[in-house]
Amino acid sequence: MPAVTMTVNGVSRSADVEGRTLLVDFLREQLALTGTHVGCDTSQCGACVVHMNGQSVKSCTCLAVDADGADVTTIEGLANGADLHPMQEAFREHHGLQCGFCTPGMVMSAIDLVNRNPSPSEGEVRHWLDGNFCRCTGYHNIVKAVMAGADAMGGGS
Repeated sequence: MPAVTMTVNGVSRSADVEGRTLLVDFLREQLALTGTHVGCDTSQCGACVVHMNGQSVKSCTCLAVDADGADVTTIEGLANGADLHPMQEAFREHHGLQCGFCTPGMVMSAIDLVNRNPSPSEGEVRHWLDGNFCRCTGYHNIVKAVMAGADAMGGGS
């Protein structure tokens, strides 16, 4: 079995994995980081989005061996102790969630958007989140939360 080493949420982590192990399974099963969700296993829902080397990726279609040497951030790595990341706080404040299943992927995708485009328009937010599905809401509060999060991030984090 191949060995992988990656920095996950600022901590170096190493493990032996089967070559076919998906990054999402490595994070959830071997590292017990269950904030990254598995929704569809086909890269369509976005519940599994994490940051790899600063960019959002759908971890259900990325092999753990492909993340060897990478810097991976999950939803658990965003908050600073009890202080939520500005995007997390915006989702809480603007009720950009209902059941919460899609929320980690939405937040991670939104942060990547704001890092690339510090002042996105509503249309740009909606287009960017096109690959993240929420079965509970009409996206209105999610878009409001992303816009507020972008303002709070002050041009990316």
